[in-house]
Amino acid sequence: MFNVVRNELAPASLAGKRKYDSEDVWKALNKVFQKKCYICETSEPQDINVEHFVPHEGNEDLKFDWNNLYFSCGRCNNIKLAKYDGLLDCCDPDTDVVRAVKHLPPSTPYAKRLQIEAQRDDAKTKLTAELLDKVFNSEHTPNKATSAAFLRKRVFEQYNFLLKQLNNYYDPVALPEEKTSAVERIKLLVKATSPYSAFISWCIIEDEELGPMLHEFIGIPE
Repeated sequence: MFNVVRNELAPASLAGKRKYDSEDVWKALNKVFQKKCYICETSEPQDINVEHFVPHEGNEDLKFDWNNLYFSCGRCNNIKLAKYDGLLDCCDPDTDVVRAVKHLPPSTPYAKRLQIEAQRDDAKTKLTAELLDKVFNSEHTPNKATSAAFLRKRVFEQYNFLLKQLNNYYDPVALPEEKTSAVERIKLLVKATSPYSAFISWCIIEDEELGPMLHEFIGIPE
């Protein structure tokens, strides 16, 4: 999960309260959420939904509330459903959702699990960690197990980009300009625009040298 700034004005079509997923809403959400599912961070997923963060349950105001509309992939939306109300809000400027839940990538492309761990003891953080764990590690149906394995492999691919930059930075014969270039590329990987940025961010957070150096770039929304 990544931090988001909802800096777009409410799309005009919402004022008429006829359809909450009109084309202008899709375009605005696509921009606000960096073309990513707000839960799993998959970039440009094939199946995307306009989701109500708080279930509207027939409440017209909630149904057409711009601040209640989020971008999620069909898989995450299906897992979340009504079972996970009261999550951390990635659009809340006072909540650092990246640091609230530890995300660590797999060590191989075919690892059986990813580490997802709440870093606080409040109900919202624990529930968010529980949802993320299910998204990345679910095995409760053959379909979910297969799609979770595919998702973990996608995370590893992004992690592999980071490993190349870490090797360049920590190479004992790296030139100053090579180290600088590696750091600049790592900054791109931790940006909210990059897929699975929370996983990459946590690798840097736990790095004794790069963590303090790149602290200000982690969890900062675009």
